Amino acid sequence: MDNQHNILGSKGEEMAAELLQRKGYTILERNWSIGDLETDIIAENDEVIVFAEVKTRSANGYRNPEDAVDKKRQMRLTAGAQAYVKINKIDKPWRFDIISIVMYEHKPQIVHFEDAFFPNIKTIHSSSFSGENRWKKSQSSTRRRGMK
Repeated sequence: MDNQHNILGSKGEEMAAELLQRKGYTILERNWSIGDLETDIIAENDEVIVFAEVKTRSANGYRNPEDAVDKKRQMRLTAGAQAYVKINKIDKPWRFDIISIVMYEHKPQIVHFEDAFFPNIKTIHSSSFSGENRWKKSQSSTRRRGMK
């Protein structure tokens, strides 16, 4: 089962990268990590850097894939993004997207949530990427399917 889950996740990440490329983004990184922090896709266009979390599920799942990006996951994504921005000296706006994929037989339903959640900027510190210092409490929330 675990291997099937990994295969499904890899297929989803490939579809998500292709979607972003069709939308005019350049893929900078896939499965970028530092310490125990990982980001599925980091992409950019002329205006923004996107830190994308990809969630893929089979059609027999009971939850929407994007619901798996809870506050704890959002904090970890934010910490990883902070590290990436600092390490690469990025001076460009950035945001968090969720790409939700549900596989119906072999036809996927893909929903791209732009600005899916917003980090609580007050909790961002220069040492937050070190792995020693984590977020205190996040006020951000995941947007629901179909809402802008």
